[in-house]
Amino acid sequence: MASHNQNPRYEELLFPHFYSQHALRLPPGQWPDPVLRAFGKLNKKIYIPMQGPSEMGASGVLENWDRSGDLKTISVSALVIGAHYDTMDPKHMEWMAEQIPGAKYLYCAKGSHLAMYDDQDTYFNGLISFLQGL
Repeated sequence: MASHNQNPRYEELLFPHFYSQHALRLPPGQWPDPVLRAFGKLNKKIYIPMQGPSEMGASGVLENWDRSGDLKTISVSALVIGAHYDTMDPKHMEWMAEQIPGAKYLYCAKGSHLAMYDDQDTYFNGLISFLQGL
């Protein structure tokens, strides 16, 4: 990944071919300002080496870090959100919700990693319902 990071066309290619498919399913020119600012301040020297297997198949220092056995010890209310187009497998997110005592799972069928923007109805209705149920 580091060699790609040094290529100026790398980010230019990622936006239309990856990020706009899996991070936020809107044309990059329509991305909300907070999202653009976050991408603009991304510290690639930290982010890229720490990528796990869900990040475009990357192999960073977190690639084999597995805390799934600890999910059963989470004792606070949890809403686990999965989205159809996210790089994180929604079936795995659903499994995670099943491992956390009392957790709820929300599936955003039209969403990506930022489903609060590209599947707003599902995301916010599910979030409000979860909060009202606490």
